[in-house]
Amino acid sequence: MDLGIKGKVFLVTGGASGIGEAICRSIAAEEGIPVIIDRDDKKGVSLANGLKSSGAFFIKTDLIEESQCKSAVDTTFKKYGRIDSLINNAGLNDGIGLENGDLSGFKASLEKNLHHCYMMAQFCLPSLKSNTGSIVNIASKVAQTGQGGTSGYAAAKGAILALTREWALELLPYNIRVNAILPAEVMTPMYKQWASSFDDPDKKIKEIASKIPLGNRMTTPDEIASMAVFLSSERSSHTTGQLINVDGGYVHLDRSLVSN
Repeated sequence: MDLGIKGKVFLVTGGASGIGEAICRSIAAEEGIPVIIDRDDKKGVSLANGLKSSGAFFIKTDLIEESQCKSAVDTTFKKYGRIDSLINNAGLNDGIGLENGDLSGFKASLEKNLHHCYMMAQFCLPSLKSNTGSIVNIASKVAQTGQGGTSGYAAAKGAILALTREWALELLPYNIRVNAILPAEVMTPMYKQWASSFDDPDKKIKEIASKIPLGNRMTTPDEIASMAVFLSSERSSHTTGQLINVDGGYVHLDRSLVSN
């Protein structure tokens, strides 16, 4: 299926690794132009060089800083003259909980996981309006199910779900579509790092995978990426305000009925 995104410009926050990297690769495979927004020079430059034929570009950005968010958007527009889609992907499950955290840590978690979504959307808005663009927010199943011990991350991702519907309504006059994807258990470098904190990481991963109804396996970054790029394309031209779980049925199917 041709998604019709050839030559269109996509800003992808946290685009240098994990789900963000997969999204950038998927965009390039469809002949779109991924702009990789990340603070990791090494990974960002390497990925941009690897996707050079697509016109990929890396902009080192600390998303906590408003001025750097604005600069990333301005630099993109100056280079390409357009922005067609914003994919708010950057985030970190930082373990700031109710019992083990404090107000300063909670605020910092919101700053890392939420504030940049608003800033990037606001700065991209003039170009999204002129190009009838789209926004895709990468949230998390934690916003729906909780996890325990991660109040900051859960609050941020819950807010992202609320903003998805709020923005979808506010931007109706401009035909800008806004949707969210909720990953659950996705095998990324950060997930592997988390699993390595257990005595037997492989056993832990197998235990989790056994509870995922569809195929008893983890979701891949490419599966999240495929949905993100589809939602950003004209192939989903009448889809907005949707919160889409790409998780093998992990959240909504009754796992007690799953045969392992």
